Amino acid sequence: GWGLTNESKRILGDSARFLNGDCHHPHISMTDGRYDGKYLFINDKANTRVARIRLDIMKTDRITTIPNVQAIHGLRLQKVPHTKYVFTNAELPIPQVNDGRDLETPDNYFTMFNAIDAESMDVAWQVIVDGNLDNTDADYTGRFVASTCYNSEKGMTLADTMRAERDWVVVFDVEAIEAAVAAGEYETLGDSEVPVLDGRKGSQLTRYIPVPKNPHGLNTSPDGKYFIANGKLSPTVSIIAIDKLPELFDGAIEPRDTVVGEPELGLGPLHTTYDGRGNAYTTLFIDSQVAKWNIEDAIRAYNGEEVNYLRQKLDVHYQPGHNHASLTESRDADGKWLVVLSKFSKDRFLPVAR
Repeated sequence: GWGLTNESKRILGDSARFLNGDCHHPHISMTDGRYDGKYLFINDKANTRVARIRLDIMKTDRITTIPNVQAIHGLRLQKVPHTKYVFTNAELPIPQVNDGRDLETPDNYFTMFNAIDAESMDVAWQVIVDGNLDNTDADYTGRFVASTCYNSEKGMTLADTMRAERDWVVVFDVEAIEAAVAAGEYETLGDSEVPVLDGRKGSQLTRYIPVPKNPHGLNTSPDGKYFIANGKLSPTVSIIAIDKLPELFDGAIEPRDTVVGEPELGLGPLHTTYDGRGNAYTTLFIDSQVAKWNIEDAIRAYNGEEVNYLRQKLDVHYQPGHNHASLTESRDADGKWLVVLSKFSKDRFLPVAR
């Protein structure tokens, strides 16, 4: 009945014209880094929108279309002190304003990092970035959010997006962005009234940390110590120390100084989850495996010690992408269960997960 009743028309709003969807990345709202059971948010990549589901009645109550961007992909929530913002990455650089101008001038394309007010479901602000954006996650202080970029080249063909041996992780300073919005240091684009800030290289709102190659998933460890970016076209993941980020924003250290480990795990690392006991679990898309490894041992190895950080490799079906351990995206990771989601089905087998 969606689009037929007055209530559903009101909820669909600008989305009423869409007859399809492409859902990614559902996440539950938090208070002090723990699930509070209030809302679930989910993004539609195909139509550049985000929906909110009220968990007390298990119904969608708001759908927001994000202006100025195309293809909302990575979605994560502010964890601390509560879910004030829903953070979303727009994956594809597009002409601005996207009204037909500059179609033949990709140098003028860009994309943005977006923050939605979790209560009003209005877009609070947008930040222009270099390159593109893929996946994102927030820290446990409320200050920093990090996003992967796999197309630092801003290539318009697949081959062009894979030329650089390193791309980057973009780190956003939420407090600085809020201060800039409050001071009126923004512009608006086209018919949208959403504040748009410039977070390209040199901005005080962002920092760009080089990591190998075409990084995909980015996952925060439940102890709040690390962002881990998964290499996709590199056999490595990059461990970024969150407690070094204030120094980076102050200009006291270089971007790569925040990388404290870069263990080699296997072919095609896409996403990492955790057990709350110091171990990480990374899907290997090409190897069709999950690698279990110890974070602190990987840091020791990066510093030159002779230590084996790998604990186990487990074959899984097939070409795994996302994986989730129980409560691992909150402070309460319990290490009881790991779910691995397949991307492909093969032969006689239906799509499977483990």
